[in-house]
Amino acid sequence: MALRQLILCLGDQLNRDAAVFDDFDKSTDAIWMAEVPEESTHVWSHKARITLFLSAMRHFAEGLSLSGLTVHYHRLGEHEHTSLASALAADLERLRPERVLVTHPGDYRVSRRLKATVRAAGLRLIVVRDRHFFDSPERFRVWARSRKQLRLENYYRAMRRHHGILMVGEEPVGGAWNFDADNRKSFGAEGPGALPQPVRFPPDATTNEVIADVERHFPGHPGRLDSFDWPVTAEQAWDALEDFINHRLPSFGPYQDALWRDEPWLYHSRLSAAMNLKLLAPRVVVNAAEWAWREGRAPLASVEGFIRQILGWREFVRGVYWLHMPDYLDGNALNAQADLPAFYWTGDTDMACLRQTLRQTLDHGYAHHIQRLMITGLYALLLGVEPRQVHEWYLAVYVDAVEWVEAPNTLGMSQFADGGVFASKPYCASGRYVQRMSNYCAECRYDPGKRSGDDACPFTTLYWDFLQRHEQRLRENPRTRMQIRNLERLDDATREAVRSSADWHRRTVSSQSVVTARS
Repeated sequence: MALRQLILCLGDQLNRDAAVFDDFDKSTDAIWMAEVPEESTHVWSHKARITLFLSAMRHFAEGLSLSGLTVHYHRLGEHEHTSLASALAADLERLRPERVLVTHPGDYRVSRRLKATVRAAGLRLIVVRDRHFFDSPERFRVWARSRKQLRLENYYRAMRRHHGILMVGEEPVGGAWNFDADNRKSFGAEGPGALPQPVRFPPDATTNEVIADVERHFPGHPGRLDSFDWPVTAEQAWDALEDFINHRLPSFGPYQDALWRDEPWLYHSRLSAAMNLKLLAPRVVVNAAEWAWREGRAPLASVEGFIRQILGWREFVRGVYWLHMPDYLDGNALNAQADLPAFYWTGDTDMACLRQTLRQTLDHGYAHHIQRLMITGLYALLLGVEPRQVHEWYLAVYVDAVEWVEAPNTLGMSQFADGGVFASKPYCASGRYVQRMSNYCAECRYDPGKRSGDDACPFTTLYWDFLQRHEQRLRENPRTRMQIRNLERLDDATREAVRSSADWHRRTVSSQSVVTARS
């Protein structure tokens, strides 16, 4: 029988309720999935990231097959194709479907290549709306068209109203749209105390097969797999959600920006990877959090802060990505030209906060949002690393990294490479911020209170140097004018000492061997 529909299922599209399956006929249709080296090597992907994608794909494909669906699945090492385009072209020639469908991809590169491959086969690729999300790129474009500036707060309020989340009529529950004042606490000198550890998902037989494949095919890639315990099925993702709602959500809000030595998880959810692979629907997550508040199991400040990350930020950056691609990846508004330091791939640095965050990242493929924004991202911003290199590193090393969410967070929020498309200012700070929000500085040889000298914190030195290098731009921005007023209080000798210390630090870093995401 002729093949009517071939459904392309990508590694971050593992939801059985996707719209591409609405008209699926077991007798005439089939699903296509492929594991190919290029998706792990176009950036130098962390072993845990590769393992998560491949294990989740294999589990999903097995479930489809057990349901009686035809799945054309290409496993790593069992075919000669290196790219999705090559594997798909061969199967289109062999299978000759009447039409090809795919859910809207999350990566512009993949979308463009799939369309070109299907077109070359004399077919048309039908791109189906991804209803996993609350919003669509088309609706976001309409919303953005009427805005002079794209700001999360305006979008988030519109989404709350539209979907009726944490609302009483047209007004927010609790009388406020956010509770930031309650949600920026540090743990203090006493630390976080006994933390509820998240539920773990030790590798099953399928995941162990994937781990062996990853070690065989990508032995030189960064990261470790001995502690791999991420959810790889929809059932495990649901268990992870319940665990977070019951044990960590109540304290998530106050301490979502806090940092603590040797504590990678704190009160964070660990759900972003499952959502980004679509093992877990954001509506389910948001509804579970809202019900926890309505039932009195979690305070409003924690619930609102968590929901804002999903209903607000996650949807917002996706809209920004599709609104500005493909040129978005080339932004470099601050003309940053330095190479990414080699220690980003090893964690071998004497800066304690970076050492903690980088080694945690290499161990688990994970760092929470403040570690990403105000440790690894802040240092790269202050050092002046070329944004594309920073983007490729973030895309490579985190298990939840899919380009639609990673690129705006890195290039826009962290590196200000887009010149302020949606962030109102560069997020620059000195080592004092790290000292205030963590205990990292206690084990560091550098002093966050010093601007220059051998024992001055590089974050602090580079911060004051950053202000000098971008003084005019920052003076014109109302949100950074106060920082420039502080800079103006420095005399010429102090300014020169800062520049000298910053230059010395840059030379020291650049003299090390550089490993890039293209290695």
